[in-house]
Amino acid sequence: MTGGNELGELMLDPDEAQRKMDRWAAGLEEKAQRYAAAQERTEQLRLTASSSDGAVKITVGADGGVTDIEFGNKARTYPLEELSRQILQTMHQAQAGIAGQVAEVMQESLGDEDQETRALMIGTLRSRFPEIEEEEPPAPPAPPASSADTPPPPPASREKRHEAPDDEENSPW
Repeated sequence: MTGGNELGELMLDPDEAQRKMDRWAAGLEEKAQRYAAAQERTEQLRLTASSSDGAVKITVGADGGVTDIEFGNKARTYPLEELSRQILQTMHQAQAGIAGQVAEVMQESLGDEDQETRALMIGTLRSRFPEIEEEEPPAPPAPPASSADTPPPPPASREKRHEAPDDEENSPW
């Protein structure tokens, strides 16, 4: 902030006051251009992830929204529940890189300018799209119990049950 003396000096020299205001305005304009360039580059970011077996490939933008989904031939062999799990897991994997990519764009575009604002923004992105921790593969299923230990199945009921309508009409596949 300017001191009282400096303000008085500017009042005595209106040309110097104009030059300082012009430099200040030019600095603001340059800063606005750097931020606009960073925003444009951020909006163009695309992050892609693939499932480990290549069944699902998902691309997201910097806002986390899905921009593309591709299915490999292996996806046809999955039950729908497993395919859904693969889609979500792959989407989260792609989204996990957003904060790092945005931070890189901001560093390249803005340098060390506005560290506090940048930290707040990157922190928000990291909380929305956290890094994926490596998961351990699931444990193999327990071996089936011997037939001597398992009780016989209950007898089939002869009552007619009301079946749910066939889901074929609502299937997206």
